[in-house]
Amino acid sequence: MLVSVVICSYNRAAYIGGALDSLYQQTASKDDFEVIVVDNNSTDGTEQVVSKWRSENREGYFHYSTETNQGASYARNTGAQLAKGEWLCFMDDDAIATPSYIENIIKHIHAKPEAIGFGGRIIPKYIPSEPIWMSYYVSSLVGNFDYAPTSCAFENGKYPIESNMIVKKDIYESIGGFNTALPGVVGTLRIGGEGKELFYKILALGHTIYYDPSICVHHVVEVKKLTSEYMYRVASGIGRGEKTRTLNISTWAYIQKVLEYLIKLGASLVLGLKYSFQGNPDKAWPVIQFRIDALKGLL
Repeated sequence: MLVSVVICSYNRAAYIGGALDSLYQQTASKDDFEVIVVDNNSTDGTEQVVSKWRSENREGYFHYSTETNQGASYARNTGAQLAKGEWLCFMDDDAIATPSYIENIIKHIHAKPEAIGFGGRIIPKYIPSEPIWMSYYVSSLVGNFDYAPTSCAFENGKYPIESNMIVKKDIYESIGGFNTALPGVVGTLRIGGEGKELFYKILALGHTIYYDPSICVHHVVEVKKLTSEYMYRVASGIGRGEKTRTLNISTWAYIQKVLEYLIKLGASLVLGLKYSFQGNPDKAWPVIQFRIDALKGLL
């Protein structure tokens, strides 16, 4: 088994079937990969949905498991423990993989034998449509990720996003997997940054992390992900995660991060004015609010 796709799922019964369909319909041979759904305390019938889906789609290697400790980091680590593949691929439960997703992962593995971690493109799938206030800078909060037009190495501290990231299993295990002190969403509280910390550990070992836009998923962005409450939860969660991560390094690292966030807040004010002068006032305040909410989480 070459690739194990781990899907952490929490109350996405309406979308998990679409994610599984997209993986079932891959151009790659079903002998090359497996899919592990880790149910993280769902209460919306996710288990029944997955069971029914599997009864109707019998080919390949598709598995269901559970993790009772709440948080994506716990669930992803459980999936990794169950995985039989040489490579771990993490995908969200409301993502749709493009038909050649697995095939392109395998191509990348063979093309860059020195690689031990990489990630791909994430395209938002807005339901029903993209709001007029959405901008490139805010869209990262709903998963938009398009680092470069061609395959390349990540630079300047950039890294793959959790909903479309691939890492060699032995390396993943050697660094302890995802840090459960950065669990992701727990109830209404979010403490993010688990993917960032994971890849920073890999970079610290002297490895290069790659980006490949052909490894692509479409990420569902439903109406409830476009509310101010959801945006606050994600943005403040980024700040909380950075507080946890940097304080674990040193107090000075945390102070530097606070200064960085203050600078970014200032830049968002300039960007907001730019949008207003360009005739796009609806895009102005969300950019500023993003940086305010992230700073609140950090502090």
